[in-house]
Amino acid sequence: MSRDPAQPGGADFAAVSAPHAESTDALLARLDVARETGLSGAQAARRLALHGANALRRRAPVNIALLLLGQLASPVVYLLIGAALLAFLLGEMVEFAAIVIVLAINTLIGFVTELQALRSMEALRQLASRSAIVRRDGRQITVNAEALVPGDIVILDAGDVVAADMRILLASDLSVDESMLTGESLPVEKSAEPVDAAATIHERTSMLFKGCAISRGTGEAVVTATGMATELGRITKLVEEAEPDRSPLERQLEQLSRNLIWLTLIVTAAVALTGIWSGRDLLKMIESAVALAVAAIPEGLPIVATLALARGMLRMARRNALLERLSAVETLGATTVILTDKTGTLTENAMHVERIVTPAGSYGLDRGQGRLLDDGGAPLPQPGAALTRLLRSAALCNNAELSGEEGAATGDPMEIALLRAAQAGGMTKPALLADCPERKEYAFRTSTRMMATVHDGGKGMFAAVKGAPEAVFAAISSVQDEDGAKPFDREEEDRWRAQCEHMAGEGLRLLAIAGKPMATLDEPVYEGLTLFGVAAFRDPPRSDIAAAISEAKRAGIKVVMVTGDHPATARHVSREVGLSGDGDHGIVGGELEAFDGLAEGRRQALRDTRIFARVDPAQKLDLIRLHQEAGDVVAMTGDGVNDAPALRKADIGIAMGLRGTQVARDAADLVLRDDRFPTIIEAIREGRVIFMNIRRFVVYLLSCNLSEILVVGLAVPMGLPLPILPLQILFLNLVTDVFPAFALGTIEADDGVLDRPPRPPAEPILARRHWTRIVFYGVLIALTTLAALAIAMGPLALTGNAVTTMTFHTLALAQLLHVFSMRNMRDRFLKSRLTRNGWVWGAVVLCLGILAVAQFQPHLANMLSLVPLPAEAWAAVAALAFVPVIAGRLFGILFARDTRKTA
Repeated sequence: MSRDPAQPGGADFAAVSAPHAESTDALLARLDVARETGLSGAQAARRLALHGANALRRRAPVNIALLLLGQLASPVVYLLIGAALLAFLLGEMVEFAAIVIVLAINTLIGFVTELQALRSMEALRQLASRSAIVRRDGRQITVNAEALVPGDIVILDAGDVVAADMRILLASDLSVDESMLTGESLPVEKSAEPVDAAATIHERTSMLFKGCAISRGTGEAVVTATGMATELGRITKLVEEAEPDRSPLERQLEQLSRNLIWLTLIVTAAVALTGIWSGRDLLKMIESAVALAVAAIPEGLPIVATLALARGMLRMARRNALLERLSAVETLGATTVILTDKTGTLTENAMHVERIVTPAGSYGLDRGQGRLLDDGGAPLPQPGAALTRLLRSAALCNNAELSGEEGAATGDPMEIALLRAAQAGGMTKPALLADCPERKEYAFRTSTRMMATVHDGGKGMFAAVKGAPEAVFAAISSVQDEDGAKPFDREEEDRWRAQCEHMAGEGLRLLAIAGKPMATLDEPVYEGLTLFGVAAFRDPPRSDIAAAISEAKRAGIKVVMVTGDHPATARHVSREVGLSGDGDHGIVGGELEAFDGLAEGRRQALRDTRIFARVDPAQKLDLIRLHQEAGDVVAMTGDGVNDAPALRKADIGIAMGLRGTQVARDAADLVLRDDRFPTIIEAIREGRVIFMNIRRFVVYLLSCNLSEILVVGLAVPMGLPLPILPLQILFLNLVTDVFPAFALGTIEADDGVLDRPPRPPAEPILARRHWTRIVFYGVLIALTTLAALAIAMGPLALTGNAVTTMTFHTLALAQLLHVFSMRNMRDRFLKSRLTRNGWVWGAVVLCLGILAVAQFQPHLANMLSLVPLPAEAWAAVAALAFVPVIAGRLFGILFARDTRKTA
């Protein structure tokens, strides 16, 4: 009696290294199972306990508390928390409460937007429960797919989803759609014959893989691996290991925040020590230090950045691009390389008849109009006799069905394409069958690589045959042209084979169509055939792909095709959509060396390559690392399970929402709800606009904060009273800063946003020119505010809170009008996108209203230490507030003149 290997000391079935290469008898013996009876219930239970459930690990549910705490992980937030604690220790409870409110608003906005995105993604992640028919204890039973174990004998039929990795024992006309795992666009024919042990996953025709769908035929198979030991499980492990890097925006904002922390500490300490050394009151110096600390922190930056990214996320959602992470909005704008799948992304993922070659000539098909074309591309009024024979046989020798609904069909993609071609020629399958009823069918078999049907005709029975050209040619005795039949001799065969090789070189899939009269039903059907012609098929490029790739090139983005499909198909599609030239033959996955230790010349050659075919998941990861190591920001598109590790590793993983697998969507940062490549270009455009606006409002916020630092930092050493109080600074940072800054985040980009190359990934948010503007405007606003201080204490002879009230309003209005200095210096004031933006004007009006309420509402005025001012003080405030914007405009005119001279 044989020992059950699932017992201690038995073999580990999941460790069967190459089941595709073993004979079925040897493998069954190794797994200790009889095909006729299957496992016993006790065996299955023990093996389930040993190997575990046939299920993949899933991403842990989102922890709401951790998501909430994650919103606080920012140096600016840390600095705000420090300022709040300092205010609390000094007994400044109003300042403490105000800073806490700032933190709460920022945290809530980020939390709600990310939670909404995660819930949107969860709505896409729905897996139907699977079951399998197995043979156990000599009986066929249905079990939950998670209960499958190595050694189970599984019964398979068309439409089933393979529930585990299996070695085929019996196959009848069996073909499987493996596109989600390998990228192969057509169903793969399967058989029980072993293959070479070194065969790649694309070549393992004796295996079925978990998650793939059986498109045709029946069979039996033995389970060789379950759960995480399957090919699907191996890819899941790669996904877990492919940790994504932080986005460029996250890194740059963190670096900017660190710099602000050091600036705050240095300036605050310097001013406080200077005042104390000069004999100023200690409490006054502490109050000044708090004012400086509050002034140095751009409290509005986290709020405005979060709002701008959230708005970008919503705008992309309206364009069918669903984002999971806020920071991914901006990362799209920095994209320099797009690694794209072929099937379904660049192509329609639906086979169509591209060409029909008959002895009488070559024909095309206008899919849009549903009509046949002659060799010159002109509409064909009526198909000739040769073409009619071919289309009739192709429609009769066919198991697909076209329904009455627009575009709806069931069956093999190539058979569906043949029915549509026949329909364009005025023939439908139901009408043909009504005239020529089917008497017998010879199903497609891998041994013959042909299919045939026998029909009653007006003058007796006839056979319609289709199959692989090399198989059909071997059974051909004559060829039928318009003048009648002629021998299919060696010369004729060579001519047809040459045509087929030429079409295959273009990436076309071929079927030969033939037929013969039948005297009896029992007559051999695959002998003495007459060739009617060859149909060539293609999964055509999407109609909008060429324009989208042209847009990407114009934007300085490199597009690279990375597919698991056939090299010839990949090359042809690449040339057709303008991705590569005639001389670019690409690289096949088997030719790729291990990337570790590659010379720089070879690395550069790989980075310059535009086509990679027959690439496995690990090689996709290597290609992403290759580009990332060169400083590129990489976007990766995909829909299959095989794409998931690369989607996770890329800076931006882009999954297809319509046909994408759950694993791919889980791993991606962006899901396209329309599966269109041009949507990616639109998202990149939006990302660039968002970064430009982020840069714009960061300049605005920091120049406002610098003006506050300079106002306090210059007044204190000069022995002047504190021009503005800490709570007043905090009020300005949350009113005159936040609303205009958010409005700056809504400005539309100019039409040439995609005419420029991507910004260098290493370029900081603020370059030298931006710091120059920050310092220039910060100094202007500060000097204007100090001038108000001098006027208040001098000519107007104001004292106490009246002085700070005047300087407060001067600073507030100057900062508010400063928003108009954030337009492009080359734009005219009235024609710039900034001054034509309704949000900007709305923000200005809103802030003026808030300032009026702060001044005239007693409780709020008392809290902010604001008092009534004489009319001449208000006139001085209004006049001084316009000085920075006018000076900035003059500077812009000089700058534009200088630029024109240089040009």
